[in-house]
Amino acid sequence: MNKKIRWITETAIMLALLVTLQALTKGFGQLVTGSFVNAVLAVTVLVAGLSSGITVALISPVLAYLLGIAPQILTVPAIMVGNSVYVLVLYFICGKARKRIVRQIVGWAVAAAAKFAALYAIVVGLICGVLSEALLAAGTLKPPMLQALPATFSWPQLVTALIGGAVALLVVPVLRKALRK
Repeated sequence: MNKKIRWITETAIMLALLVTLQALTKGFGQLVTGSFVNAVLAVTVLVAGLSSGITVALISPVLAYLLGIAPQILTVPAIMVGNSVYVLVLYFICGKARKRIVRQIVGWAVAAAAKFAALYAIVVGLICGVLSEALLAAGTLKPPMLQALPATFSWPQLVTALIGGAVALLVVPVLRKALRK
């Protein structure tokens, strides 16, 4: 199969899977939906490659917002950054490590921590901290959302990234074998 066609196909399948899982799990809350999203991100980068992983990482928050899952448009760029950090760290630490379980576990833990740190810094530190007064004055951010965002973008991000990564570490070897990658 042509490389471009394979890339388009793999990326489209992972995006379709991600949208389906977001829609199906929307009512189950952040821990379920976020874990599925992180699993899809991890599987995408570890099976389809970095460019597919980044593409899915950037498009998924937009789709989440359109589905009413992302809490506010202000968070979409932050989620894009967090997802991209997760994908990049996973790729560079364990993307090629097929049978090195210790390296995969380290990559999984570091990627989850890096995503959490990026999202916490951007949403809690920047949006809810430094920029909060200006955003409230402009009407871009409402007080209830200012109260909710820190809870959403703190420890649950670490937990969902860890759960999603753990699922991916179990699924990826099976997919690679099936796809002969």
